[in-house]
Amino acid sequence: MKRLLLSAALLLGLAAPALAEKADSYKPMNISYGALDIDDVKQVTILSGGVTLTRGTLAMTAQRAFVKQTPEGYKHVTLFGEGKKATFRQKRDGAGDLWVEGDAERIEYDEQAEMVKMFSKASIRRIEGGKQNDEVQGEFISYDSRKEFFSVRNSATGESKPGGGRGTMVIQPSRTEPPATPPATQEKK
Repeated sequence: MKRLLLSAALLLGLAAPALAEKADSYKPMNISYGALDIDDVKQVTILSGGVTLTRGTLAMTAQRAFVKQTPEGYKHVTLFGEGKKATFRQKRDGAGDLWVEGDAERIEYDEQAEMVKMFSKASIRRIEGGKQNDEVQGEFISYDSRKEFFSVRNSATGESKPGGGRGTMVIQPSRTEPPATPPATQEKK
């Protein structure tokens, strides 16, 4: 799952790219659950009773999940919050304690296309050193990791509809100190 998610700052073009942990692509997927049903004919696994999926530094949680496998062996995972939000968290490549996390009522991950879609009350946050930095919220957020492209729309269908609501964004300042005060000038008489 290389480059699963970029930070909200990349969405805005305000910072250098900080990609998700590339090594996660080569890690096994581990899933814990309360109940499991597998349909080998349809290649569908239904998990319920509180689901936790991990793959390297990537962690996703939900009340219920469907995992469908394509004939080529790729996974398509749909996570449902069912009254709570489905969540994800993943370490970003780079030095330091850099993470991206998000939540929504439903999250879909397509392993083959390397696409994440978040539906209904979606948000993504960039975390640095345990502190939240930038955040983006909207009814629909998608991320295409191959093109390194985010989209935020005002309806859970992924379309922007007139009157459908507005998204919000919080951008933390890049400076930590106020600018220097210029020296006082003497007035001429």
